[in-house]
Amino acid sequence: MAGDPLDPPLAALITAGSAGLGAATARLFAQNGIRVVINYHNNQERALKVVEDLKKISPLMEKEGQVNYAAIKADLAMRNEIGNVVNYTNEQFDNLDEEDWDTCFNLNVKSHLWLMQAAKEHLENTEGVFITTASLAGVKVSGSSRAYSVTKAAQIHLAKGLAQISAPKIRANTDWGLQFSPERQEEARQSTKAQAAANGRILCFVKCKSITGMNAIIDGGAAL
Repeated sequence: MAGDPLDPPLAALITAGSAGLGAATARLFAQNGIRVVINYHNNQERALKVVEDLKKISPLMEKEGQVNYAAIKADLAMRNEIGNVVNYTNEQFDNLDEEDWDTCFNLNVKSHLWLMQAAKEHLENTEGVFITTASLAGVKVSGSSRAYSVTKAAQIHLAKGLAQISAPKIRANTDWGLQFSPERQEEARQSTKAQAAANGRILCFVKCKSITGMNAIIDGGAAL
């Protein structure tokens, strides 16, 4: 169940999660890197023990100010307490989502802007090209995290903007970052072709003075 390292971990609210099937489900989720809040009715000691167990078996690293596993007491026979449980869960987990958005934006957008600023003088003197590695996630809504997908789209648009404001001495392009898996390459017998295509488009970006503001995608039609 492992996903993209920048993909925010899934989060679950498990009612009656301090014993029985609820506790077993919480442990299964924790083992697979899913953050969990368990709800209990009256046995706080048992609930807190389950929370400690979840922390021990989870691959997630706890950071300052973050909560991966917690318990909340509530009587779900009372409608107003159900709302409290949901609100508590959101409060515990929202902070990580925002941090991941910031991380993705820094990595996929701001870092390229900073690099361009640092290299601008040299690129102008050599009339060079600024190439960044984008992703199919930037042009197609897929299984990637929303933060990753949105910021990859922003990266592609940034390259277009840089191409416009840096012309005519500097060109800027983005290249598709996703590579076919070895299994898929073997099945389709396209390993050599895929690599040749990758090499070819990079050479085009470097040598062809008329290519700028482009996002190269060679994906076997995956974006369709």
